[in-house]
Amino acid sequence: MAILTLDQIKLQFGDHTLFRGGSMSLEPGERVCLVGRNGAGKSTLLKIIMGRQELDEGELRMRQHLRISELKQTLPTELDEPVHVHVSRGLSHLKQLIDEYRARSQTELDEAGLRELQDLTHRIDAEGGWNPDVRVDTVLSEMGLPPDALLSDLSGGWQRRVGLARALVSNPELLLLDEPTNHLDLSAIEWLEERVKGYSQSQSGSVLFITHDRAFLDRLATRIIELDLGRFLSFPGGYRDFLRRKEELIETEKVEKADFEKKLAEEETWVRQGIKARRTRNEGRVRALMAMREEAAQRSELKRPKGPRIHIEGSDQESGRKVLELFNVQHSYGPAGGDDEPVIRDLSLKIMRGDRIGLVGNNGVGKSTLLKLLLGELTPTRGTIKLGTNLQIAYFDQMRRELDPEATIVEVIGEGRDYITLNGKQRHVIGYLTGFLFSAKRAKTPIKALSGGECNRVILAKLFTRPSNLLVLDEPTNDLDVETLEVLEQKLVEYDGTLLIVSHDREFLDNVVTSVLVFEEGGVITRHPGGFSDWARKGRALAIMDDPVGDRAKAQRKAARADAKAVAKAEAPAKMTYGEKLELRALPAKAAHQEALIAALQARIGDPDFYAQGYEVTQPVLDDLAREQNELERITARWLELEARAG
Repeated sequence: MAILTLDQIKLQFGDHTLFRGGSMSLEPGERVCLVGRNGAGKSTLLKIIMGRQELDEGELRMRQHLRISELKQTLPTELDEPVHVHVSRGLSHLKQLIDEYRARSQTELDEAGLRELQDLTHRIDAEGGWNPDVRVDTVLSEMGLPPDALLSDLSGGWQRRVGLARALVSNPELLLLDEPTNHLDLSAIEWLEERVKGYSQSQSGSVLFITHDRAFLDRLATRIIELDLGRFLSFPGGYRDFLRRKEELIETEKVEKADFEKKLAEEETWVRQGIKARRTRNEGRVRALMAMREEAAQRSELKRPKGPRIHIEGSDQESGRKVLELFNVQHSYGPAGGDDEPVIRDLSLKIMRGDRIGLVGNNGVGKSTLLKLLLGELTPTRGTIKLGTNLQIAYFDQMRRELDPEATIVEVIGEGRDYITLNGKQRHVIGYLTGFLFSAKRAKTPIKALSGGECNRVILAKLFTRPSNLLVLDEPTNDLDVETLEVLEQKLVEYDGTLLIVSHDREFLDNVVTSVLVFEEGGVITRHPGGFSDWARKGRALAIMDDPVGDRAKAQRKAARADAKAVAKAEAPAKMTYGEKLELRALPAKAAHQEALIAALQARIGDPDFYAQGYEVTQPVLDDLAREQNELERITARWLELEARAG
């Protein structure tokens, strides 16, 4: 039996119709992905389910007391509160039920009141039990989250984990996910896949999600619903099944359209001949023709708009055969000669004309840093970088920084002109922008009023007007709808210059690049032929530098350790005992051993299948990790103390 049904819903904003009387339902245990162009109404549909958007017509029916949780597209805004406080807000409804139970249980109740109290008991048990704090602690432990850390001290990926913990803490029967892979790196995306799949399988929970990540979609979805021309089109299976069935549907619609138009033309000819030849006509046939004319008018309203048309302006000049060459390049963000761990270590690399290279790694490992080194925005700490001849570079991230929020889309693209030059020919700016799915009216909108996906399309449209033979793209796929993404892929495949691409989109990398630079532990970067999947099949591991606590907290901890060391040194007695000297000599080995134990436990926890196991398996490992980390902190503190006393 369906847990949720939308029946003949209609919704219109001004002259823009989102839903034209479509219907859909969701069954227990289903994982359904919503797909469609930007602006088709995917996020609006989630708002309708959450009660934040009213329908013009139609009905939303839900199972009684259906528990719904949502992971929003944006990161949390309450950055000044600890993790455990933020996650506990996901149990606000449970706390209300407990308060209601306590209030009712203190009054005299008739038989109906007792039944209502019993119903309250069942609902409280289902949502997590009578002790919300224990429920919060359990979820935080299972997901490896630091309860006392402030959200402002967490990286974007870990803030995303906190958001998911808040969504899952109430044992929801329906989980809504709006672009859940935003802000996540590759390891975190794989972790999220397993976590959501485990939730669905273990609790028969249903998932309704929106994503542009086709690999994530294909691994999770049991059904796809496309929002197309205000209708809901359902396709069982994953993304590959959807593409095949969608193509079949379009071909069927073409045949039906041709048959309808042929029949309509025949009837129009008949009715005109009937007026000339007969005083009386077949009125039933005339009425049928009137109905066909009405249907033809409706079909014209539902005419599918043109798809994206992307042009990449190539360069008239071919670059030199050697595009970039690096000799023993090393880069650290600390002072020269300092003890900071290098982000990039001893990298020697040749990039030749026509190479198509993807940069693969987790957040914080140095992918954008490497691009800035290659483009001369940063100077390496050590080593040399040589640029080839005749280079014309187009850099995606630089374009993002140049966007004027007050300017309109037309002003940004045309730079004050109505026409731009593409392939040596003049083209009107608005006509060019229609290929990036901007209507003439929308093209006159200020940048500050655009969505994230629209801003990315503006950046791409601007970038691709510039002649280039070296195209550098730093996360170009964020917030693009799948249709635009696939057209972009095809154009990049056809591009005859040199490509450097940073992306967390595994499918995009597989389809576009011919080799990958993989960021591994210790600042080491290695090159592998093929796409992401070719490298992943080798079973290698990415460097994981995105720990729960972000750069600000790391800097604070580093400063605190430095202060503690200075204080300990100032207050230390002049001499150490012989036993303390022996202890000091042994501490480095103890610390190294402890770090090895922690690394082994973190590797177990980082396995995508780890959280798919039961609580009795995962909790002891998490407890071991906490214990070993505390022991390392004790050893480090003692080491600093004795070292300061040794002078």
